[in-house]
Amino acid sequence: MPATPPDALARWRWPALDVLIWIVAVALAVLLRFDFRLEHVSEGLPLFVGLVVVLHLVTGFTVGPYAIGHVMGSLEEVVDLLRIIALTVVPAFAINWFTSPLWAPRSVPLIGGLIAILAMFGARFVVRLRTTRPGAREDAERVIVFGAGRGGRQLIRSLITDPASQMAPVAVLDDDPAKRRWSIDGIRVRGGRGDLASVAHLSGATMLAVAVPSASGELLNELREAAAALDLDLRVLPPTRDLLGSVRHTDLRSLDLADLLGRGEVALDADAISGTISGKTVLVTGAGGSIGSELCRQVARFDPRRLVMLDRDESGLHATQLTLAGHGLLDGDDTVLADIRDAARMHEVMNDIRPDVVFHAAALKHLPLLESYPEEAWKTNVLGTLNVLKAARAAGVEVFVNISTDKAANPSSVLGYSKRLTERLTAHEATQGGGRYVSVRFGNVLGSRGSVITAFTQQIEQGGPVTVTHPDVERYFMLIPEACQLVLQSAAIGDDGRVMVLDMGEPMKILDVARTLISLSGRRDIEITYTGLRAGEKLTEELFAPGEAAESAGHPLVRCVDVPPLPDSEVGTRRFACAKESETFMRSAALVPMENAR
Repeated sequence: MPATPPDALARWRWPALDVLIWIVAVALAVLLRFDFRLEHVSEGLPLFVGLVVVLHLVTGFTVGPYAIGHVMGSLEEVVDLLRIIALTVVPAFAINWFTSPLWAPRSVPLIGGLIAILAMFGARFVVRLRTTRPGAREDAERVIVFGAGRGGRQLIRSLITDPASQMAPVAVLDDDPAKRRWSIDGIRVRGGRGDLASVAHLSGATMLAVAVPSASGELLNELREAAAALDLDLRVLPPTRDLLGSVRHTDLRSLDLADLLGRGEVALDADAISGTISGKTVLVTGAGGSIGSELCRQVARFDPRRLVMLDRDESGLHATQLTLAGHGLLDGDDTVLADIRDAARMHEVMNDIRPDVVFHAAALKHLPLLESYPEEAWKTNVLGTLNVLKAARAAGVEVFVNISTDKAANPSSVLGYSKRLTERLTAHEATQGGGRYVSVRFGNVLGSRGSVITAFTQQIEQGGPVTVTHPDVERYFMLIPEACQLVLQSAAIGDDGRVMVLDMGEPMKILDVARTLISLSGRRDIEITYTGLRAGEKLTEELFAPGEAAESAGHPLVRCVDVPPLPDSEVGTRRFACAKESETFMRSAALVPMENAR
């Protein structure tokens, strides 16, 4: 005769234990009812016990916890136990009431049910306590968990209960004094961040897991330095917005520069953005680039009637479509291959699509190249933007957003001159009536193609050296999703003709960025060399030009300034063939005195 499979045996363990609990509970209820004098016990008591057992098993296997697997001691299991006890006690009470003679005293179903539910809860509590008690596997990596909040509790539970985990929590740290006496699944809170060294020494820990998804960059940087001094491997949980469901130990990952930037989630006025985008036709130029592609993803969240992506880079369009549609067939009407330098093509595209909203992100952005080839900046950034502006005006666009850069504030480079002109051209278009035309100015974004972060990362992978132009050079940084979210917000609240300037926080020294990336890589043999400031490059970027009076734009992370409009007629008559002439005009027009601002 074949043996009963282990899974089948496991399935019957709890039903068998609960039946035994019911038998004992009924017996205790009867003894309590008769003050422990057995001579009053009815001969029909076995029939009542059988009735209770049958009712409990039927309900348990149909609507109770035996039919559905639950996490031990979870709220769902508690609710199911309460339900089947009620579905057992009520019918048993009614049937017993009408038997003659009574199988059991009328109070027995109620007293027995109360004893049974308490015993069932107790049994599950004991089993859960035993199964979640920290293991003592000698091969497990010993982990100190920083954070006794919800994320920390879920992480500890996952580390303890998941047999696949190769980590064992040995202590918890939290800066909240009110949590200092807490114990989470048997793991004590041993102090705050200042106690890390002593706790690591006493516990023999080799890893610090930061279980604070909303941790600031300042906190993470401090913990990173403390962990490095103690030779602890550092792991962090991703931001709350990136977590799916409950925290698990598999969510832990290495620290990256975006974590250290730690600017947190942006609070958006979703209603205002939805009013601008929802149900509208939206066109994004430069959709294959870092900013353009993320703008497309952010716009898609607000349910536009149609989203059209335009770029001259077919590979960029292919990559963006893959992230949005899950395919890169490039055979639909959501992608347009076109060059903004072609004025006739821009009018053709705008007339065909008839967009309500345009986000103009197409541009050349590499400062050293544009210093060498200023006419390319003139043709793409200036004349290209003018082409898009004029085509948008002719097509009756309701909202036009020009993506600018902090280099447009008091510019010193060809890139800055050209982008300053796009701001002025956009401001002029706003004076022509109809539609709302705004620019958005912000600095470097982490992870964009060709950024200093990408360059440093590649240099580190190649073994160095990491090249920094100057030890004191610093730049503003923000995350791509954050920048694009604020661009959408600016599109919703921006005043016609003005420049929306995003709050970039405090600038970071590029030298510190390089050192941080080297530290995060785990390499200790990477050198840093200085190459000198490049032509047109500043030590520190500016968000506002001299004379620009920043005002609130209705959002805590967005301010606005006025720029002097530049009539397109002044640009249209200067289609230079000479790079020197175009650069001279860009420089002179970009540095127009601010008192000419409206």
